[in-house]
Amino acid sequence: MSAIITGVKTNEGLISVNQNVHRYDYKAVKVNTQKTLLEMAEQKGKSTGVVSSARLTHATPAACYAHTADRNWESDADILKWGKEAYDAHFPDIARQLIEFKYGNGLEVAMGGGRRNFLPKETNDPEYTDGKMEHGRRLDKRDLTKEWTSKYKKSAYVWNKKQFDAIDPKKTDHLLGLFEPSHMKYEFDRVKDKAGEPSLSEMTSKAIDILSKNKKGFFLMVEAGRIDHAHHDGNALRALTETIELSNAVRVARNKVKLKDTLIIVTSDHSHTFTMAGYPARGNNIMGLVREVARNGKAKKEPALDKNKKPFTTLGYANGMGYVPGERPDLTQSDVVNPDYKQEATVPRGAESHGGDDVAIFADGVNSWMFHGVMEENWIFYVIKDALRLKK
Repeated sequence: MSAIITGVKTNEGLISVNQNVHRYDYKAVKVNTQKTLLEMAEQKGKSTGVVSSARLTHATPAACYAHTADRNWESDADILKWGKEAYDAHFPDIARQLIEFKYGNGLEVAMGGGRRNFLPKETNDPEYTDGKMEHGRRLDKRDLTKEWTSKYKKSAYVWNKKQFDAIDPKKTDHLLGLFEPSHMKYEFDRVKDKAGEPSLSEMTSKAIDILSKNKKGFFLMVEAGRIDHAHHDGNALRALTETIELSNAVRVARNKVKLKDTLIIVTSDHSHTFTMAGYPARGNNIMGLVREVARNGKAKKEPALDKNKKPFTTLGYANGMGYVPGERPDLTQSDVVNPDYKQEATVPRGAESHGGDDVAIFADGVNSWMFHGVMEENWIFYVIKDALRLKK
């Protein structure tokens, strides 16, 4: 995301600084900071927003507004854990950088998870008060949610669905939404959330309603971050459900803007080792065992078998938590369509890894013709910069 949002590729673990910074080297951040598209847009008087189903301080949303020598420095407690020297020097954590953002009149919209990084450790989380209570994580005793509302006029902070629904975009110029202590619920599990939380498409809709009030235009980054987390967990059903919700968010955005003066880009920062195998018939349950096409054109009643006479699923992973030691199990009696089922993995790992495939860049509207063939991810920065009519 640092390459996409600044145009400059950098080293692993860094956020919106160039390659001259080494991980944890907080002293080098200031002189090697790379200005982001969001910061440039704010300087030009445009409105800006960041929406994510992951923590708002997680790497992708953080790259839009923060600059740091370690992506894990989401709160000051994290800096103490990962870099005590930086903590002693009062280097600003990612959550603090969001609140202390100095460009333009600040972000108009910031919504996602990560509530714990904005609240003092002495503060009980407002949602989880029964059983194992949740608390904030900040060591500096600052309540950054209160600082948001005191810093901006016509501002609001919300942490549940009822509060979110009550926000009137016409009367709200700055909205901070933090709906979970950590990442937001998977879309599949969202209906079971204790306090309720908005979907990615609902957050996208409200964000555009607020940002589009600015006649100078706006920049909005929307991340379906939990697609990644479900893949890491080896759980294809939740990964695919999250992807459907991303599609819903894209549809909402397309319906709310005029493509003659708006650029919409949909892409991914990486692939996963996700596989689709066999020759399943059309209509065969994508989560189930492979059933090939019979002579009548329909799916065979019996599943396809491997060389050891055992069935296999359409979906799997090249590595991850679904690995079973020893001989491959017979999945005939396994509940492979269970939402919690972890697809089979070839190599055992504590978490499934990213893949090395090229990923697609889809675009529509202004400058969309500039995406074609095989491109480096930092080319996206220059296309957006031109579409926003920012200085070359």
